Amino acid sequence: MHIAFINPQGNFDEFDSYLTEHPDFGGQLVYVKETCRALSKLNVQVDILTRWIDDPKWPGFEKQIDYFSEGNNNPRIIRIKCGGNRFLNKEALWPHLPEFVDNVMKFYGADLPDSFTAHYADAGYCAVLLQNMTGRGFTFTGHSLGAQKLDKLDATSENIDNLEKQFYFSKRIAAERLSMQHAFKIITSTQQERLEQYSHPLYTGAVNTQDDTKFAVIPPGVNTEIFCPTKQKADEAVFEKINANLTQQNQPYIIASSRLDHKKNIISLVKAYTESKEIHDIAGLAIFIRGVSDPFADISTLSKDEQKVLQPILDIITQAAIKDRIDFIDVRSQAELAAAYRFFATRHSVFALPSLYEPFGLAPIEAAACGLAIVATKNGGPSEIFQDGSGILFDPLDTEDIAKSSIRALKHAPDLAKKAQILVNEKYTWMQTAKRYLSVIEEGIASKPSVSIASHHTLNAEKRIREYLKNS
Repeated sequence: MHIAFINPQGNFDEFDSYLTEHPDFGGQLVYVKETCRALSKLNVQVDILTRWIDDPKWPGFEKQIDYFSEGNNNPRIIRIKCGGNRFLNKEALWPHLPEFVDNVMKFYGADLPDSFTAHYADAGYCAVLLQNMTGRGFTFTGHSLGAQKLDKLDATSENIDNLEKQFYFSKRIAAERLSMQHAFKIITSTQQERLEQYSHPLYTGAVNTQDDTKFAVIPPGVNTEIFCPTKQKADEAVFEKINANLTQQNQPYIIASSRLDHKKNIISLVKAYTESKEIHDIAGLAIFIRGVSDPFADISTLSKDEQKVLQPILDIITQAAIKDRIDFIDVRSQAELAAAYRFFATRHSVFALPSLYEPFGLAPIEAAACGLAIVATKNGGPSEIFQDGSGILFDPLDTEDIAKSSIRALKHAPDLAKKAQILVNEKYTWMQTAKRYLSVIEEGIASKPSVSIASHHTLNAEKRIREYLKNS
């Protein structure tokens, strides 16, 4: 079997060179990469179709065909030209997606994949066009949807024009509606994601969340070769680097590890820590930031968007006079991240995910696989993942709740860590994810997909948005 994953935004390379350094290089790239690697072990030829880039600011994406490891030609990374040479934010890709599709067709010629699977709205739009041209069906994994982002940005009838110029909501939501309508299956990470995200009024008429034949719940997994509790040979250098700069030599830590994004809500975790003297007595706080070990001195090396997120956090730390209790850890690869998790696990530390909303929550199960106890937002996937009590949930807008939950997790860290490890091994590995994808795709290939675009369901997305804002 031959499957192609469509993923125009971000990019892929062997070393995950820019993971978390830009919003387009987030956890979705890990999801696609690891699912593809696991599928390749099931005797499936897998391609990742992404955008070709030749940009001195973003080196490493100049080859049209690339691989994740030398000597292993499956999966393939196939970079497709569109929109010029330079890196473009995902919002700037919309006018160039037809070119992307045309060049996908030229690349394959008559040797088309048996099926496509699309990730995010831009990929879904490409998959719809490819299905219309070739008859090949596709699955759609939205990861996160435009309607929820519209709500989180507090869109109103007064500010929608400015938001539209920045985020192209009308194009994104139109593409999502098309993708939902024409995909053989919509794949979500949790049942909650299916029922909450896809039932938004802006998707009315495009999909019925009560239709079990239209959805497949497939949670992502953990690369257990990297994220595991067993100390690796390369860990020693990471352990030494962390230990040399650690302010709290004999205490556990609360750990935050995510890209610098407002929705990740690291600031609430920092506020919770600064407001609770009890936490100060029992734990330090460690914030992982890729590429920076002292943000007080080196914040200018980060992007302007990252600085906007980080500067208020630094201000809170300075005002509370607790610089001596908070450490910033520079972690530059998944292997280093896993090693850092193992280091802090030896101290019975806690991993915290304070996101305002998290569609799934891959980071906490990676941390759990390395032996950390988990506290996480109750909004989104973590409430489903840790419903068995293997993690503690909190309200991300309530700093007192964050503090109390973190203290409880610290006091019961060994027991919680053990429960979370069992959960990961039983339910959340990439091989299990790949097997579920393969089952859905095989079913889709056996069906006869629609090959005409029913555009009457998706026209006037801008009008839909304006009506929704007027009535909400």
